[in-house]
Amino acid sequence: MASTSPPSPSPFAQTFFHGTKAVLKLGELIQPGYNSNFGQGKNAKHIFLTATLDAAIWGAELALGEGRERIYLIEPTGPLEDDPDLTDKIFPGNPTKSYRSQHPFKVVGEVTLWQGHPKEQVQVMKERLAKLKEQGISSLNEE
Repeated sequence: MASTSPPSPSPFAQTFFHGTKAVLKLGELIQPGYNSNFGQGKNAKHIFLTATLDAAIWGAELALGEGRERIYLIEPTGPLEDDPDLTDKIFPGNPTKSYRSQHPFKVVGEVTLWQGHPKEQVQVMKERLAKLKEQGISSLNEE
């Protein structure tokens, strides 16, 4: 797994997104230790971010819980590594620019205008994830 340091502040720093249903405030920290949206639903040792809006939209659409889907702009506070579920299993080379960390992310904004995937496409993805869970295929993110 490739590991990378968070970008240093600059007017051209990489933008990172976090899709969720959680209601968060500016300045709040997103931290590991809460129930994972994927895998066996255990307390997650990692938290996730992406550098693509599309991947963040999927994160929001597939997030557990009730409430409105949200996408936050976040800043990592520590090193990042490739998300092994996506980069090792589904999208080698990490074209989704999906990462994980054991260090908090700071909420610095919210994307309020975005278009989700068609409801049918989201339902198909949820059914695929449910089938994987039934087959006992778990997430690498719980290691």
